[in-house]
Amino acid sequence: MNPASRHSVPMAELAASGFDAIIDVRSPAEFVEDHIPGAISCPVLDDGERARVGTLYKQVSPFEAKKIGAALIARNVSAHIEKTFLEKPRNWKPLVYCWRGGKRSGAMAHVLRDVGWDARTLEGGYKAYRRWVVDQLLRLPYGLRFRVVCGPTGSGKSRLLQALKRAGAQVLDLEELAAHRGSVLGDLPGRPQPTQKMFESLILNCLFALAPEKDVYVEAESKKIGQLQVPEALIHEMRGARCLVIEASLETRVALLGDEYRHFVEDRAALEAQLDCLAGLHGRERIAEWKALAAGGRWSELVRRLLAEHYDPAYRRSTDRNYVLLAEAEVVELSGADDLAFTRLAQALSPASTRTCCTTLRPSALSA
Repeated sequence: MNPASRHSVPMAELAASGFDAIIDVRSPAEFVEDHIPGAISCPVLDDGERARVGTLYKQVSPFEAKKIGAALIARNVSAHIEKTFLEKPRNWKPLVYCWRGGKRSGAMAHVLRDVGWDARTLEGGYKAYRRWVVDQLLRLPYGLRFRVVCGPTGSGKSRLLQALKRAGAQVLDLEELAAHRGSVLGDLPGRPQPTQKMFESLILNCLFALAPEKDVYVEAESKKIGQLQVPEALIHEMRGARCLVIEASLETRVALLGDEYRHFVEDRAALEAQLDCLAGLHGRERIAEWKALAAGGRWSELVRRLLAEHYDPAYRRSTDRNYVLLAEAEVVELSGADDLAFTRLAQALSPASTRTCCTTLRPSALSA
């Protein structure tokens, strides 16, 4: 038996292993692309060092690459112990993973064990985790009971999800996870969207926190939220689920969208760039009219026109086509744009519950 295998944990056993921390020792760029939610980044090679070692391996020799790599890894592991782990107690139990569960995680875990901590590595590393994510996203949505919140743009669907969560209901907020509001003006200022892989990891983290015997409220979405694709099994289950339709007055919708799009008031160039994306649908003349309203500070009028000329027709076409139980939906009325209106509606819809989503993934939240 490989001695290292005694200290490795397969994905199937990770949930029951009781780790206090998950340590990702891959490079920062690898970590940004995707990582186990809740993991901390402690790279044993940074992006430049990893490129340098890889170039030596291919162009000079594996031996030369290993010498340089060993020196760099030893230096970086030492720095992480001093900066991050020095105050950990004797019974601290970390899981360490790298790309394949090999040399990088093995080096970090070896030093941590020599200190006296019960450090383990993830068998197969990130690649094993990623295969597990893909497999779980193909299966897990079919065991959950979704209730899809529908309603035209500006009816407060995202705000209702937030209120439902506060009221104790189970919520899967895909737009929050995607850092996007799901429309042409949906970019969130200062919040770039995650990568597709990271989006899927975040979704799966939330799905595992949900009780299958209770409703899971989720907003009606298209297949894409901004640049991100909703997993196929999830969108399939959403589109066959029971629906709940929010009705709101035009004045309420304009008020809600005015608050949601407030950042465009200060950045008209960003607004105009987004409106230009609609030129193929509406023509340059209409886009110019919308821009003129923004330039004149006539924001309410602009929102009204966007609703009437773009959002509402697109919503009707998309929702009627994709959500097969929409005609049987329960219809609820939103009484206003303030927090109290959403709180009252959420309390009327959801009994108190202690199971909510989404929390940061702790090692115990993983399951095979």
